[in-house]
Amino acid sequence: MEGGFTFNPNSYNNFLSGTNTTSGTSSASGIIFDSCSSSFINMMSSTCANPIMNSKIWSKLPETLVDRVIAFLPPPAFFDARSVCKRWSNLLISNSFIEMYLCISSSARQRHTWFLFFKHKKLKKHNSSSREGYLFDPNEMKWYKISFGSVIPSGFSPCSSSGGLICWVSDIYHSILMMNTITTRTPRLFPSVGLNVTNSSLDVVVAGDDLISQFNVKNVSSEIYHVYSSGGGGGYSLWGGTTSELPEKCSLQPGGKMVFVDGKFHCMSYSPFNISGYDVGLNEWFEIEAPMRRHLRSPNLVECRGRLVLVAAVEKSKLKVPKSLRMWQKKWLEAEKMTQNLYKQFSEAGGDGDEGFDCVGNGNFIIITLPGSDNMLLFDFYQKAWQWIPPCPYSGGDGGLRGFAYEPQLFTPILAWVSPHQSGI
Repeated sequence: MEGGFTFNPNSYNNFLSGTNTTSGTSSASGIIFDSCSSSFINMMSSTCANPIMNSKIWSKLPETLVDRVIAFLPPPAFFDARSVCKRWSNLLISNSFIEMYLCISSSARQRHTWFLFFKHKKLKKHNSSSREGYLFDPNEMKWYKISFGSVIPSGFSPCSSSGGLICWVSDIYHSILMMNTITTRTPRLFPSVGLNVTNSSLDVVVAGDDLISQFNVKNVSSEIYHVYSSGGGGGYSLWGGTTSELPEKCSLQPGGKMVFVDGKFHCMSYSPFNISGYDVGLNEWFEIEAPMRRHLRSPNLVECRGRLVLVAAVEKSKLKVPKSLRMWQKKWLEAEKMTQNLYKQFSEAGGDGDEGFDCVGNGNFIIITLPGSDNMLLFDFYQKAWQWIPPCPYSGGDGGLRGFAYEPQLFTPILAWVSPHQSGI
């Protein structure tokens, strides 16, 4: 696979536990880059001919300075460089390197606003045991295949992502699994799951109907799990099972996504149509009335550049506006409108279908997917440009991919404070 890589969490965990593999490839890191070591060595050998990149000069740099340079590398380049020597290979288990990496402001490092797609479990060809995903780089317009091996048990489906973690929920046993270096579980599974991860905190919100019995009155509520590290080895606190009643008229869509913006989770609510939000700090829910609620189709909430954005199709013949796909920001100011020519293409590609469309946002980008179709649209908020995405070459042409915002993180230190045996999660 040209330019691609395979992610193997089993190998990654072995590397974190101290397995020493420094020859040939970067498989011990868990991320296997095709011809990674050869490409890096070839790059170094070609640049050594340049006096500015003379190896005799650069080899005399202090190790601490070299480590700082490496800390600024994007994750793919980091694992590419790991195969150079044993010392670089062991940086992931070096406390001094981890501390320095975390001290560097995330704003100082280049963000990698990628998207991770999985086959929708409703597809006939979906194989829950295949455990593979498809990474899309919107800047390079390239696809990569990722394999999770046997780390994710059968019967789990991805539901949310944040801070480099992918949150999975089980179809039967009602448990939650967060994959990076450790996993955690919850005794119950609700229709909607919200996840927000930082270096010092982890928030999980599960909300919806208890569904205790089809003959019982449904108890519409939510549970919030918060893990906070005080830093400096001072310990941590776990708020587990904190309940908060949902708004009276809130009707969450099963499997609906939650979007985290400005310390609050947001999700779509139907019948009546509005937006429900949860304030993490205040432990309370609130409602936001959406515009033109009777005339919107397939409304989707996404986070884009730290802002809450509503994406929906406007389709009402009596309105004095043509059918189109539009975007609104908070206070419901229209931020973007798809051109009529593009909307016609979008409709012909399946955007007018009964199943509607789904959206996912990350950084400056928003991707619109069509259920059962390989067609995807990319919108760049910075460039104000629309572009069709080339079909994923690894999905088998099945279409129906479900996407998540994904920004790879070498370390998620908050997980070190969470025991996989915590009864609350």
